[in-house]
Amino acid sequence: MTDVASPTTTRKDWASDQEVRWCPGCGDYSILTAVQLLMPELGARREDTVFISGIGCSSRFPYYMNTYGVHSIHGRAPALATGLATARPDLHVWVITGDGDALSIGGNHLLHALRRNVNITIVLFNNQIYGLTKGQYSPTSETGKVTKSTPFGSLDFPYNPVSLALGAEASFVARTHDMDRKHMTETLRRAYEHRGAALVEIYQNCNVFNDGAFEAITSKDNRPSMLIPLEQAKPVRFGPDGAKGVVMDRNGSAAIVDVADVGEEALLVHDEGRPDPSTAFALSRLASGPHTPTPIGVFRSVERADYGSQVQDQLVAAAARKGPGDLAALLKSGTTWTVGA
Repeated sequence: MTDVASPTTTRKDWASDQEVRWCPGCGDYSILTAVQLLMPELGARREDTVFISGIGCSSRFPYYMNTYGVHSIHGRAPALATGLATARPDLHVWVITGDGDALSIGGNHLLHALRRNVNITIVLFNNQIYGLTKGQYSPTSETGKVTKSTPFGSLDFPYNPVSLALGAEASFVARTHDMDRKHMTETLRRAYEHRGAALVEIYQNCNVFNDGAFEAITSKDNRPSMLIPLEQAKPVRFGPDGAKGVVMDRNGSAAIVDVADVGEEALLVHDEGRPDPSTAFALSRLASGPHTPTPIGVFRSVERADYGSQVQDQLVAAAARKGPGDLAALLKSGTTWTVGA
């Protein structure tokens, strides 16, 4: 980022003059508000910030941010973001995507951006449905989902975005939901501050085509017993009075237990910085769907060299290397050249 001191901004400075066009009551409004409120707190500069999206309801996001923005084609936002973040490591690049955009046509681009550890912040709106194209099943829809494109029920086994990101060795992986602005804002803050590929899955309600998909775990009454907070260096406990907890069983799987039965010393102590992602992966598999106790928070946050920095190091090394090579002359030369002469 630039060395010039960041100016003081407000949410108004980060909001564009475009009319926000989502369905009334859509969870996207909550996410947009959280980001617009967060940016001034981060001391970010609008001219150093880029939002890149693909296709879908969530992909309108760049229009509503008073920053640089790219509304790209379906699934290709991680590819464009990879190029920009590599060429301009001084920028902070956000990718705004949905479960259909990121995990269907864009699945391969997402995986490679994560494994390369490109310095981008990926915000994945997961509503378990295709909203923009009017309610077809998506890669995260549950098996048996009846939609316009699956009138007899979906036969597909759904993706778990957090598991997918951990399997790709993403260096930062987290989950939050659109009903808790405080938790969502803090999670996005952590992702922004992370150097490398950061993915945040947000459970986001589509009140038109998949209303209440996450109500079993995110409604105010259900949260205490259904959301499992992951807090660094703390035993994983949840439920009223922390009566429930999580342990690792002898098979290496995460399991829910009554704390009174096993004692607090038996509980898993969360370590988001563990180099091996296997424990984080086990936590991501704890819930069979958003209707059983589900972990939220940061699953993994580890440090490793980001892709853009490594590319820049190679360029510096190549420029310092002595030899007869002249790239500019080569590019301006004819259609043939002699190698090794």
